[in-house]
Amino acid sequence: MSLSSPVAFPELKRILVVDDEQVVLAALRETLRLEGYEVFGVEDPIEALRLLRANSFSVILTDQQMPALTGLEFLAQAKALQPNATRILITAVLSLGTVIDSINKGEVYRFIVKPWLREELLVTIKNAVSRYELICRNAALHTDAVALNKRLAAQLGQLEALNQALHGNLDRSILLCLKTMETFFPLLGQQARRVFGLCQAMGHDLGLPRDQRRTLEISSRLYDIGLVGAPRELIRKWQQTPELLADEERAIIQLHPALGQNLASFGADLEAVGAIIRAHHERFDGQGYPDQLSGEGIPWLARLLAVAVAFVAEPSDEDSALEYIRVNSGAAFDPDAVRALMRSLPQTVIPGRQRQVLLAELQPGMVVAQGIYTPYGLLLVPEGQALSESHIQLLRNHSQITPITQSLLVYC
Repeated sequence: MSLSSPVAFPELKRILVVDDEQVVLAALRETLRLEGYEVFGVEDPIEALRLLRANSFSVILTDQQMPALTGLEFLAQAKALQPNATRILITAVLSLGTVIDSINKGEVYRFIVKPWLREELLVTIKNAVSRYELICRNAALHTDAVALNKRLAAQLGQLEALNQALHGNLDRSILLCLKTMETFFPLLGQQARRVFGLCQAMGHDLGLPRDQRRTLEISSRLYDIGLVGAPRELIRKWQQTPELLADEERAIIQLHPALGQNLASFGADLEAVGAIIRAHHERFDGQGYPDQLSGEGIPWLARLLAVAVAFVAEPSDEDSALEYIRVNSGAAFDPDAVRALMRSLPQTVIPGRQRQVLLAELQPGMVVAQGIYTPYGLLLVPEGQALSESHIQLLRNHSQITPITQSLLVYC
């Protein structure tokens, strides 16, 4: 079985919603049913646990404040019954300590804060279903692999071919995650491709063992996967004007390494990757997040990933980005990791730097980094096209009739 073949999971559209408020329960049930989901809505978490023993669900959505069990207590039991189901908590009061603890234990995939926005709710549910499908597909692949290993135990030559096939499946899973990230917020995916090029070069230059190079390269593709599902405007604000983030917004952003680690656990061989993703925003001086690790307490591969991410994320040109890395060597970054980046840069071929712009910000001479399409899939401007005044006017005229909803990327 491969990820390209259709696999039917009958529970894929099946969602369990638990809330003791009838009005909220009815609103959630109707909203999700209109999107084609099969919704089981119950007011009593004890009754919900009985449903979980009898039916499989892709997503479990629950309120926090309920009389019989709190949402977190219910999700802890739900995890034991259906560990692969994606668990989401709805709450009016967001405690950062509770959030981090629950995510670390793997009990919660996402939090939805009341009152929620319909579009953000639906994006979160869609991503939650995708996560469940990915876990199921990898579980099926893993089961097949184990069976094959047993049958071919005496044939060492064929085992090597099987391992290569499994690596290919894992690579396709990773590329699927990267594509999901690009679809959700294109700039995240483009930045990941640039970080991958830098990490690949550093791993080769440092002569890292094969398994470490692979761990670093996978981490460089998935390091921001924890941002998928976060509000797009918040991600854009964090990337463009991080100094303007409110405390609550910063807290949400600082959860994404831990969320990324949790998401990376979809693969049995990705435990090391999850640890690197979790630590890529730690600082050498101990002032990073989420665990305030410092010095050599930060995994070496995470220190390498950190300099690559910072270099790519710096909004200015590459010379200024490199100067920023040098100035912060010994504080934000490990000096050895900084030296590894500087040695590798001259030999590194990475995709061009890109930035996201609004339609109103387009100017003649800008080069399109990603094809611009109508919502119905009609290509308006191809990738690599240098924009002229007529191109821009065409886009603006078209958007007045049918708004262009995709993110616009141009080369810096």
